[in-house]
Amino acid sequence: MSTLLKGPSDGRQAQRPEPRPGGGVAGGSGGVEAERAATEAFFGAMYYAGLRPEEAVELRMPNLDLPAVGWGEIHLDHAAPDAGSAWTNNGESRERRQLKHRGVGDGRTVPCPPQLTALLRAHLQRFGVDQDGRLFRGVRQGRQPDSSTYERAWRKAREAVLTPAQARSPLGRRPYDLRHAAVSTWLNAGVGAAQVAEWAGHSLKVLLDIYAHCIDGEESAARRRIDAALAEARQSSH
Repeated sequence: MSTLLKGPSDGRQAQRPEPRPGGGVAGGSGGVEAERAATEAFFGAMYYAGLRPEEAVELRMPNLDLPAVGWGEIHLDHAAPDAGSAWTNNGESRERRQLKHRGVGDGRTVPCPPQLTALLRAHLQRFGVDQDGRLFRGVRQGRQPDSSTYERAWRKAREAVLTPAQARSPLGRRPYDLRHAAVSTWLNAGVGAAQVAEWAGHSLKVLLDIYAHCIDGEESAARRRIDAALAEARQSSH
């Protein structure tokens, strides 16, 4: 799925993006393409920044610290889990709450890679924000996207880019798999487990339990880094 999500790679000074107001998800002719475009940055936030779906739907302008191009940051402070209207106080399927595993008022900051910076800026340019400053909205104006909205968009995306055999496989079966891909990518890139746990909003124990298959492969890489460090030390001593 990463072929759908591309962007520039160089860095610039960080600044707030300037959104335009308005724009919901279109219906009727062109509705399929509009839905794909409207959810691309949503899925990108999960794939590139490891956000949970309930964190992505609650993204607002103050959460974003984006450069024109390059690396930025996303400052998460709330989530809106899809609990169903019977379990919320506002009668909607989603309700704004503190982040998972965090106390009230506790947030976390995650890096925003250049590819995601480009996606978010393109999304803001085309769709703007809703009346509450949120980036993503559902089919009905003023509503946050419920699980069925982005799951439907994800099914269509898989059918469009995967072969029939791949589409029948577990490959990227759920949107949540994008978050797993992000965390696995960080670990496989050599980012320390404690840092990954902080970015992902996990405890270190949970991270090690879920992603042990990624961490198990670090031993040979660690030995190579130690060899390189010892070789450098020997050269410096001569």
